[in-house]
Amino acid sequence: MASYYSSDIVIGTRGSKLALWQANYALKLMKAAFPHLSFSLKIIETKGDKLLYTALYKIGDKGLFTKELENELLSGNIDLAVHSLKDLQTDLPEGLLLSAVLKRHNPCDVIIAKEKGLTIHTLEKSATVATSSIRRIALLKNIRPDLNIIDLRGNITTRIRKFEEGLFDYAILACAGVERIGLSDYISSYIPTDTFLPAVGQGALAIESREDNLKLYDILMAINDKTTEIEVSNERAFLKELGGGCKTPIAALAQINDGVLEMEGLVAKSDGSTIIKEKIVAESIQIENIGKKLAHILIKKGADKLLI
Repeated sequence: MASYYSSDIVIGTRGSKLALWQANYALKLMKAAFPHLSFSLKIIETKGDKLLYTALYKIGDKGLFTKELENELLSGNIDLAVHSLKDLQTDLPEGLLLSAVLKRHNPCDVIIAKEKGLTIHTLEKSATVATSSIRRIALLKNIRPDLNIIDLRGNITTRIRKFEEGLFDYAILACAGVERIGLSDYISSYIPTDTFLPAVGQGALAIESREDNLKLYDILMAINDKTTEIEVSNERAFLKELGGGCKTPIAALAQINDGVLEMEGLVAKSDGSTIIKEKIVAESIQIENIGKKLAHILIKKGADKLLI
């Protein structure tokens, strides 16, 4: 059906360096699959781009980095929107669809530091560590309660600049964002996911579209990565089943290896004093059922009492 798409296909994106990298990457994949079609980008500013001085978990808006793009989709001003999947709420507005996910980048977090090879355990005692994530704060407090943890806002380039200015000793960021825009030299080490379980969908890119825009189906199926789709669908099902908001530290990672899906998930208190964590292995790979099952295992262990 994409062959009949005569007009320019407009892709909505935020305007940060990382967001533009991600949108251009998606555009490149689509153009490679359908070289005869025309694509363009439209930059859209979101609420999250404007509120630069408040901790994300204090704002409490699940559509912080997506709502304005979704409004443009529903208005017909853009045909597709590219998101970091971890920013996309599990309940999408009526009429919109998570229509494709791209092959996942490394989902782990990284330590930003001047010294190479550091681990969470070898960070200097009582050092100041910057991060924007309630999940990372809880995990850090659980492992290293001596650390001074401060909030870190701004895009990745801004965060790295603040690090260079000496405003803190270390930062914890998502590996995917740092590597995508060529800032790998700042990485001291990659934090193992069994130490620091990542956010739901971390490292994956999502393409959102209107349900009624069937002409784009061939394009979206051409760039969709089925393995990533199954993994993140289970992670998002886990999050949705728990019903936790952005004020509760929740993490999950599903990975398919040799036809077996392994999934780990956790819920924590924001001060890191309690973490409920479980793992599940399934040889029958299903789109969402494993994530839902894992959520119910955690709920039986008391995770529902930690949800805010």
